[in-house]
Amino acid sequence: MIDLHYWTTPNGHKITIFLEETGLPYRIVPVNISKGEQFRPEFLAISPNNRMPAIVDHHPLDGGAPISVFESGAILLYLAEKTGLFIPRDARQKVEATEWLFWQVGGLGPMAGQNHHFARYAPEKIDYAIERYVKETNRLYGVLNKRLADREFVAGGYSIADMAAYPWVVPHEAQGQDLSHFPHLQRWFEVIKTRPATVRAYARGAEFSTSPTVDEESRKILFGQTAASIER
Repeated sequence: MIDLHYWTTPNGHKITIFLEETGLPYRIVPVNISKGEQFRPEFLAISPNNRMPAIVDHHPLDGGAPISVFESGAILLYLAEKTGLFIPRDARQKVEATEWLFWQVGGLGPMAGQNHHFARYAPEKIDYAIERYVKETNRLYGVLNKRLADREFVAGGYSIADMAAYPWVVPHEAQGQDLSHFPHLQRWFEVIKTRPATVRAYARGAEFSTSPTVDEESRKILFGQTAASIER
């Protein structure tokens, strides 16, 4: 059994997609980030960066004590290696899948995240910041669109690289992006959207609140943390 500490963010959806694709037994432990539940000691014990998702695998391959993993990219790699699924066996394709996984966690996710923040959550609209991140998101969509011009999926067959990127494209309209401008990306997006496991993963997410309450108190929780918050 895997405990998935989860909320309905793109990074959370990555992991439910993988788990639904593989049929690994899992239990969702909700972490409502708008209420500050990511700062509870029991969560920080497995995710010291106070970010979700995180997992606890109660049946690791070595048969030893439970293993906890934080950071969505690390979780996807861990689960892919545990199951031998959705990561290429060919050495060169495995490198490509890993490259594009890191491209998402280091590029598409953070840039789209800043896009969301300044367009939707910042207490004041800063035109330069909004334009900066909408344009950078657009550039990254272009990179992915070009990559998909001559292949069905990002790296060989459907893999963790695709699972990582897809949830960050779901809110494309909120990011100021028109998928019709990216025909190869749009084709890829529609294929993944209709996979039964993707449908099930988002249905699981719908069991929880998908519209975080961002008032003054939750804004402090979500966006007001400093080193002092970690040390207390």
